[in-house]
Amino acid sequence: MTIRDILLHPDPRLKRACDPVARITPDVETLAADMLATMYHAPGVGLAAPQLGVLQRMFVMDCSKDPDADAEPLVLVNPEIVSTSEALNTYDEGCLSFPDIYAEVTRPAEVRMRWTGLDGKLHERDFAGLWATCAQHELDHLNGKLFIDHIGPMKRQMITRKMVKLKRELDRERA
Repeated sequence: MTIRDILLHPDPRLKRACDPVARITPDVETLAADMLATMYHAPGVGLAAPQLGVLQRMFVMDCSKDPDADAEPLVLVNPEIVSTSEALNTYDEGCLSFPDIYAEVTRPAEVRMRWTGLDGKLHERDFAGLWATCAQHELDHLNGKLFIDHIGPMKRQMITRKMVKLKRELDRERA
């Protein structure tokens, strides 16, 4: 498992729709392991392949925040939403591609998702609460959509300006 660099907004790869994963291969399994290691190291509760510069329809998540509970890592390949609840939930979302930036986003409170697992089989599961928010947030990444696309244009521009400034500062530190 390798901890990889996470792309920071603005990066054009974060706005591109991803290609389906053709089949589960050792490379896909390695990517999944690297994504989980990177997500836990960051630390975060979800990470999509395009955040690592890999434009494939795959994300990982683990919203088991209880430190006494076992981790519940999920790897979702070619995920899709099967159904959503009419009830909505507003959550103060963050994103590993936007360090220390949060914004309130409203999404369906519950979703049913279908995906291919690393075992090559189709899986289906209902998610609620943080799990539902995370699954929708990560699926957005696979479609080239960011959480800031769900907020008003003025706040979105302000966040983008902050991110441009942060990237400049990080580039100076590396030089």
